[in-house]
Amino acid sequence: MTAPTTLPANKILIDSATPRRRRFASFRTITALVLREMATSYGRSPGGYLWAVLEPVAGIALLSAVFALLFRAPALGINFPLFYATGMIPFVTFSSVSAKLAQAINFSKPLLAYPSVTFLDAILARFILNMLTEIMVAYLVFTGILLIFETRVLIDLPIIAEALLLAGALALGVGTLNCFLFTRFPIWQQAWSILMRPMFIISCVFMIYNNLPEFLRGWLWYNPLVHIVGLMRRGFYSSYDAPYVSQGYVLGFSAVCLVMGLIFLRRYQYELLHN
Repeated sequence: MTAPTTLPANKILIDSATPRRRRFASFRTITALVLREMATSYGRSPGGYLWAVLEPVAGIALLSAVFALLFRAPALGINFPLFYATGMIPFVTFSSVSAKLAQAINFSKPLLAYPSVTFLDAILARFILNMLTEIMVAYLVFTGILLIFETRVLIDLPIIAEALLLAGALALGVGTLNCFLFTRFPIWQQAWSILMRPMFIISCVFMIYNNLPEFLRGWLWYNPLVHIVGLMRRGFYSSYDAPYVSQGYVLGFSAVCLVMGLIFLRRYQYELLHN
C-alpha cells in the first residue's frame, strides 16, 4: 500500500496565492485601461475635459434663453438655468456613459486578444472613468449656477448623489447590453441613435411630469430617466415631492439590462472578438 503523496510547502503557498494574484492583475488591467482611455478620449483633442463641461453648459444656456423669452418663471423655482440643469445633467450622464460603454469592445478589441484582458475589464474601465467625469461635470455646473445666480433652493446632497448613482446604474445596464448589440448587430447602432432622438423630450428634461396629462404620465412612467430627473429635482427643490419616483423600478430595469448584456457577451465573446 503506497503512502499518500504530499505537496511541497512552496507549491501549496503558490496555489493559495494564485486567486489573489489574479485579482490584483485584474485591478492593474482596469487601471491601465482607464489611463489609456484618459489619453485617447480626453488627451488628444484640444481642450480635453473642457468639452465635457461645455456641452451641458451650452445646452442649459440655450434652453434657459429660449424659455425665458416664453415664460416669466420656470415650472419649479425662480431660476431657469438651475431648472434645466437638474433635467439635463442626469440625461447627459446617462447618454454619455452608456454611449461610451456601448463601444467598449470595439474600442479595446486589439487588447482583448490578450488572455489577461477581458470584456468585463474594458467595460468597467470605461464606466469608472466616464462616470467620474460626469460627476465632476455635475459638480462644476451646479456649483457655477449656485454661485452666479440667485436660486433660493435648499440642497439635499444625499438625494442628488442618489440620482447620479441611479443614472450611472442605468447607463451601466443599458450600455453593457448595447455593447453586445452594437458589436453583434452593427445596424442596431443606427437604430438606437434614431430611438434616442426623442428621448430628450420624453424624459421630462424641460417640463414637469406632474403637469402632463394623465394619459401621457401613464406611458412616460415606464421611462427610467423620468424617475431619475424627478429625483434630481427633489434634491434641489424641497417643495417638490415627486411621488411617482421609483428607485426600485430604475434599479430593476438596470439590473435586467446588465445581466442580459453580460450573459450575451460571455456566450458570444469568441464571435465578437473574431468578427
